[in-house]
Amino acid sequence: MAFGAALYFSLPYEPNVPYATILSAALFAIMIWKRVPIILRAVAIFMFGFIYACAYTHAIDTPQIKSTVRDTNIVGNVYKIDFANDKSRLYINTDDNMRIRVSIGDNIPTPNVGDKISATATLFRPAAAYAPATFDYARWAYFNGLGATGYISDYDVIIPARGFSINSIRDNLHTRSDSFLVDSLVLGYKNSVPKDDNKIWTATGIGHVWSISGFHMTLVGGWIFAIFFLIFRSIPYITRRIPARIPAIMCAWLGLLGYLFISGLDVATIRAFLMTTLVFAAFICGRSAISMRNICLAFCLIFLINPHYVMQPGFQLSFAAVFGLVWFWGDAQYVKRGRIQKILRAIYVTIMTSVIATIFTAPFVAAHFYALPIYGLIGNLILLPIFSFAIMPLVMIGAFGAGWATDIAHEIYYWTLGIANWISDLPLSTISVPHISNTVMVLMIVGLVSIIFIRATRWRENYIIGAMFICAGAITLALQPVPIFMSTYDNELVAMRRADGKLEFNKVRASKHYFAFDTFLQISGNAPDATRHKHKCSRGVCEFKSDKFKLMYTQRFMPLVKNLDNWCADNGVDYIVSYLDVDAPKCNHKILRDAFIIYDNGRIDYVRANRHWHNRHE
Repeated sequence: MAFGAALYFSLPYEPNVPYATILSAALFAIMIWKRVPIILRAVAIFMFGFIYACAYTHAIDTPQIKSTVRDTNIVGNVYKIDFANDKSRLYINTDDNMRIRVSIGDNIPTPNVGDKISATATLFRPAAAYAPATFDYARWAYFNGLGATGYISDYDVIIPARGFSINSIRDNLHTRSDSFLVDSLVLGYKNSVPKDDNKIWTATGIGHVWSISGFHMTLVGGWIFAIFFLIFRSIPYITRRIPARIPAIMCAWLGLLGYLFISGLDVATIRAFLMTTLVFAAFICGRSAISMRNICLAFCLIFLINPHYVMQPGFQLSFAAVFGLVWFWGDAQYVKRGRIQKILRAIYVTIMTSVIATIFTAPFVAAHFYALPIYGLIGNLILLPIFSFAIMPLVMIGAFGAGWATDIAHEIYYWTLGIANWISDLPLSTISVPHISNTVMVLMIVGLVSIIFIRATRWRENYIIGAMFICAGAITLALQPVPIFMSTYDNELVAMRRADGKLEFNKVRASKHYFAFDTFLQISGNAPDATRHKHKCSRGVCEFKSDKFKLMYTQRFMPLVKNLDNWCADNGVDYIVSYLDVDAPKCNHKILRDAFIIYDNGRIDYVRANRHWHNRHE
């Protein structure tokens, strides 16, 4: 089902699927009919994923602006605020029924959730992907209901906030606690941790702590269950009729439901809550709590809520780790052990949990973040217990008014950060990974799925088949070419790869193409924070030459007019690229338009931006 949806989202064109909603309903009926042969059912599930994603895409039909708008007046209600370390982001429902996200500087006071404001804003259309198989911000914005992003320079409150909502409660908790730990670990604000600190946590392999998921749900649910279990155990009227764990589980579930809404309803948090719900239900009904069936049910429920989740890092990392852990520990049997054996068992479980989660999430971490932490096991073994038994409990207490608890949590945090910094400074703490294509990802995922789901005999076919696919993915990754020239869709920003592997840009900044710099650096094998070298152009003309082709680029009008005829007539010039619209009938075959990348062998890959979430040609 996920592969079917992923195929739809990855196509270079919008497929024509008439009556997609009816077809998806019919395929769903085939999926659940037990008499259907398993191969036919598999095909039906794949087609359902594809067609359901298509139907969902056209059903939501998120309105988006058509082009960049500067210094425009917007009027709307602030329905959510994302408090970040450097600048806050306001989510606004405008009066013309469009949702936008705008940044607001630290020098401007932040409005309250629920305020109706009038603001002067500069809005950008969400940008499409800058290279094949890279992050498509326009698609992400479309499926998250955003029609534009930008920033505001000033605003006035027209109507102050009235009444209460979940977001206003989150806003109030943020204001009272005044702590980035509360913002991140309780309220789910992803950008509240300082950027320099975030790099250290990522290098030590525990960056997942700052995304509320199963780790946090387990801790919070465990604390609430323990408290209510002790309370109900002391009430004979209840324990004589039902086990104390049943009402304790119900109270823990209600507490986690509140935590889910307070934390911002992120996909990883929803997944963890659904899994916890299924585990609680299994305990109450006396069924097996840890099973593949439970994780698959949670997977399908989230997929039906929004099929685009399968393309998002949080969904992929969360389910990859849980599938691996359930596969590894699912058949564990209870064995009575002594005290020393229990301690040794706990150490073994901690180590193997970190190892399995690291292995199963490694392809997704590499694909999305272009780096792998080498000392993630050490980081998890040393640092996670500190978060579990010290920082998280204190932060939860501090979120509801106990300032002393927040102060202690901050002291422990900075002490722990020193340990993490020491680990990240070890030699080869992270390994840079080249851009991973869709083909490589498919091979890797099929390999992991083969290990999990194939029922092996004594020859362990699942390991053999899984290793074959994973090795094929690694070989494909090693052999894939690296682009040497790249351009945005409007040809405003271009990048050229030098012989030493460094990138040269025609300009060092481009506000309309903020993500393009990072994308170009990453797919060429450079770190996102690498130096942006400026390409030296002669009289407004940039020349790029390789063993296979010669390319001329210009961004201004006069250099283009003076040189275009000569470039058309020159057989040594293979390609012409210009920020201005060029129409030269004699050499249109030389002119490259839209976003594209060129490889060393001269092959050109265009970035398609004509899907339903792009709407470029409307």
